[in-house]
Amino acid sequence: MKVYVMTDMEGISGICRRGHVMKGDELYQAGRRYLTWDVNACVEGCFAGGADEVVVKDGHAGRGDNLIWEELDSRAEYVMGGGSARRLAELEGSDGLILLGFHAMAGTPEAILEHTMSSASWQNFWLNGTLTGEIGIDAAIGGENGVPTIMVSGDDKACAEAERFLPGVLTACVKYGHAVEGGRLLPAEKAHRLIRETATRAVQKAAEIEPYVVEPPVTARLEKVSRGDVPSHGEKPYVKVIDGRTYEVTADSVEQALWRL
Repeated sequence: MKVYVMTDMEGISGICRRGHVMKGDELYQAGRRYLTWDVNACVEGCFAGGADEVVVKDGHAGRGDNLIWEELDSRAEYVMGGGSARRLAELEGSDGLILLGFHAMAGTPEAILEHTMSSASWQNFWLNGTLTGEIGIDAAIGGENGVPTIMVSGDDKACAEAERFLPGVLTACVKYGHAVEGGRLLPAEKAHRLIRETATRAVQKAAEIEPYVVEPPVTARLEKVSRGDVPSHGEKPYVKVIDGRTYEVTADSVEQALWRL
């Protein structure tokens, strides 16, 4: 059984400040350690649940250089660095997808470090008319490849969002949001135990969970933060401009739609 773990950082246990997830900030190295510890707890849980192959994608910020390589569980393999045209590279053949350290979508009240893709440029995002964040986006990419999302970890708002989109998904709530940069956090030992135990149960239950599928054709609509940041029809002939901040594209898959945006 192969399990694919897609990581982000904002929902990792111990992380609550912007600096934890921003390369160059004095808090970033602590954030890397927290991410690596959560990954190791998840990998341990996956193998305890019956996985015989675990692939982990370092997914935060698109650089693939957040994990501390020399401290990672040696039983798994890791997709790091950049350059792949696929958001979930090496997903093929997976029996379950875990979204580890994810955050709530942009605009979610009291959610820790909430945003969708880019807090600087993305305001709102819809898939086939449904307001969607990164949990829904990556679950849909898994779904169009026949892979169910079996577990999500993050704050209470991210877990509630996952349960709203993904019937049957298991969630590991490692913190409770009070504000964008604050909340009540579980201690490390308790958070890691929760992740490990939830991953074990998720792997055991994987065959019972259905993939999350956004039926094609897929229309992706994006509202930008700044006006005047909408591509012209000449630049991208497949773009439909809605207003000065909003445009949409239609594609055969969620992943293709993201690239067209």
